[in-house]
Amino acid sequence: MYDLRGKVALITGAGGGQGMGRAIALRLAEEGADIVANDVAMDPYRDRPSAWGGLADLVKEIEAMGRRAVLAVADITDSGQVDGMVRMAVESLGRVDILVNNAASRHGRDTVPVVELDEDVWDEAQAVNVKGTFLCSRAVGREMVRQGRGGRIINIASIAGKHGVAGRAAYCTSKFAVIGLTECMALEMAPHGVNVNAICPGVVDTQRIDLLAGALAGEGETEREYRDRFMAEVASQTPLGRVAYPSDIARMAAFLASSEADYLTGLSVTVSGGSVMD
Repeated sequence: MYDLRGKVALITGAGGGQGMGRAIALRLAEEGADIVANDVAMDPYRDRPSAWGGLADLVKEIEAMGRRAVLAVADITDSGQVDGMVRMAVESLGRVDILVNNAASRHGRDTVPVVELDEDVWDEAQAVNVKGTFLCSRAVGREMVRQGRGGRIINIASIAGKHGVAGRAAYCTSKFAVIGLTECMALEMAPHGVNVNAICPGVVDTQRIDLLAGALAGEGETEREYRDRFMAEVASQTPLGRVAYPSDIARMAAFLASSEADYLTGLSVTVSGGSVMD
């Protein structure tokens, strides 16, 4: 267990019921942190009905653990909304010590070869995954410098940011950029005591896989059938024999947010069960 008592963590893209953002928020709260939970909408998956109520339910879960929590509905591609979100976090909880840039563009229309890729789809992936990470890192980084207490910035990249994948050019390019931004900021923020690292997950069992399945399912195959087949294939090709759970990523985020990672910065840590080993 890590001691994050007295720390405040801002996690973007935390509104999904099965997502990495929720898992990270709950794990950091379990370690003692108070939480600012962000997403672009109160319930970003409201088009996929479930009993999950989005950010409002996440805040209730965190408060039930005895931690403080506030929700922040904001579009991370808009600098004004990002700056306002960080101001609200400081006004509500007094500080920001940890930023987890977890929000990502939706899978779907980007799963095509470059010659078939629409410009607006390319732009959306770069706006959310790259610009959003930049804007949040800039805003929180400025606050960390002002506070003078150091901090942690953790970017969720991907193994697709280390190796290209056919049919995923927009996503891969954006995640390569996140790794580059991580390394640059690690150098720039080190004198201020801010450690900047990235996590590079493999396939993670989240709602985003449903979107991927919906885009790639073949004729006569349901989304659920494609999803089950895809996940089984990935598991069979993974040395540890399964796909990642959101909790696997949350455990790495908790480690990087803790004092145990004081001497680590500029890393892009692969969490893929051995499917990628760099």
